[in-house]
Amino acid sequence: MTGILLTIPASGPATVLADPSAQEAYRHPLPGYVYRFPHDHGAHEEFRTEWWYYTGHLSTKSGRRFGYQLTFFRRGVTHEEARKNPSRWAIRHLYLAHVALTDLDRSRFSYAEKLSRAGLGKAGAERGRLRVWIDRWKVDAAPAEPHRHHLQATGDDFTLDLTVASEKPPVIHGQDGVSRKGAAPEQASHYYSLTRLATSGTIIVAGETLPVTGLSWMDHEFGSGDLGANQVGWDWFSLQLDNRMEVMLYRLRLADGTIDPASSGSLILPDGRVQGLAASDIRMETLESWTSRLSGARYPAQWKIAIPSADLMLEVTPELPDQELRTARSTQVTYWEGAARISGTQRGVPLAGAGYVELTGYAERFRQRL
Repeated sequence: MTGILLTIPASGPATVLADPSAQEAYRHPLPGYVYRFPHDHGAHEEFRTEWWYYTGHLSTKSGRRFGYQLTFFRRGVTHEEARKNPSRWAIRHLYLAHVALTDLDRSRFSYAEKLSRAGLGKAGAERGRLRVWIDRWKVDAAPAEPHRHHLQATGDDFTLDLTVASEKPPVIHGQDGVSRKGAAPEQASHYYSLTRLATSGTIIVAGETLPVTGLSWMDHEFGSGDLGANQVGWDWFSLQLDNRMEVMLYRLRLADGTIDPASSGSLILPDGRVQGLAASDIRMETLESWTSRLSGARYPAQWKIAIPSADLMLEVTPELPDQELRTARSTQVTYWEGAARISGTQRGVPLAGAGYVELTGYAERFRQRL
């Protein structure tokens, strides 16, 4: 997710009542936030919602191709009962996770999900360093090598065990350390990405262990706001081009079908410099659509994207139409998250690449249900 998951609808492992004062109990992102790495890879419990999000494209030595997603979410739960309860089992944070694997050459998509409260070591996230986990699913980095992240997760028919290492410095999105998600002051987040992560490790598919290498992307975002009343969902893109440029875009969709002016993006140049993109800097056209047989949702399924200021024209096409997740046992959201291929040009020079796309609010309007 993150994508830009501002609201996590979730049913906890015990009954959790929404607290009207919860928003006031957390900080909101403010301009001037100064990032410190690797410290900011860790948890920020002063903000209500946080996630660590990895996607990537992998291949074996023989050329068999895969896409993957691994996301951990933390959602703070602040209500009077929890504040007064000294028990280590008191629900102060919910942790949720999704993992997905797309077997591109065999047209198979599999995913799994987890939900847990923080208690007795079952789930958690550390401050000041990268370590987040639920049971045996985890993302962590050794203090001596904070630039190398270790990812582990297992679905019903696959396992990921990957190491990623950044080839570029972190990319800070938005202006003055704040990424806007709407007009209200609280509709914002602190949001950064590692846009080019060299990846190696193994995946196990149907009992077969496959060494793989590839390229990944990591998002980390934290804030305390939720979607606005007039916002129904979003389209998010992470695009990695073969000229070592990357593009992050998100479009927040409104109930009347228009795009929220707060939508934005970032263009990352080969040397790591970042050019911010406003909604007016991005032109996007949907070329195709796909309808899910299971949810009935009709998703956009191919896009033409233009960034005139960079003389960049891209066409983004899902590698597999059905990469829909229906997460009834965790976030209770049905969304599309999948591997995509990219073709296009910059200043007339042909380009290719790979990316990931996240689409929410198509199966149902995205609402908070915590």
